[in-house]
Amino acid sequence: MATLLVSDLHLDPARPEITSLFLRFLRGQAAEADALYILGDLFESWVGDDDPSAAAAEVATGLRALADAGVEVCFMHGNRDFLLGHAYGRRCGMRLLPDPAVVSLYGEPVLLMHGDLLCSDDTAYQAFRAQTRDAAWQQRFLAQPLPARLAFAEQARQASMARQEAMIAGDRASFETVTDVTPATVEAILARFGVATLIHGHTHRPAMHALQAGGRSCRRIVLGDWYEQGSVLQVDADGMRLEALATAR
Repeated sequence: MATLLVSDLHLDPARPEITSLFLRFLRGQAAEADALYILGDLFESWVGDDDPSAAAAEVATGLRALADAGVEVCFMHGNRDFLLGHAYGRRCGMRLLPDPAVVSLYGEPVLLMHGDLLCSDDTAYQAFRAQTRDAAWQQRFLAQPLPARLAFAEQARQASMARQEAMIAGDRASFETVTDVTPATVEAILARFGVATLIHGHTHRPAMHALQAGGRSCRRIVLGDWYEQGSVLQVDADGMRLEALATAR
């Protein structure tokens, strides 16, 4: 038995094959696990728990079946689905975690994050993040009609893509640095929580990194996205293994 961790699936009606891949994963590998942790960006966008899409309903059914079979399902918000609420969480049978969160995996305390907080050099994004995590902002946004929320999400996505393209065109090396984690921030948060292992997604750069933090040997494990890499981290009493999904494209 193992605990599985995934991130950055970015499920979207425009990519039905990824939703199908995830549902097969739930019925197969995940069904044999002790627990499944989803570290954010399960969906490409989420504008409220009244999402009427077929994908949202299929995913809820699949996760609920997994939870009902005895597999613990935990979810952490990402930068795309930070509005996913307790109502949808109950439909899925999953527990919502704060970001960051320390959990015990087979006797080892491990720090889990989505990862966007670690990209502290991207000051424009961090300002947007702070605004959209504000409870009053979220209340005003969710009070709007569904079509207005969907239109806002699409505009925000287009603006994000345009910003990335402009940054790449201006200085690709700088773009790669700004959109990756800031080493000093990683070291500070490991020292703050007093753990030796950090697991996160967001950057789409799957790898296992060794580093020093607070005078200790630590490791940072990065999960890949599912529309390019399709990675899953398997954790059991023997250790941690970051693997590509056998059925990933």
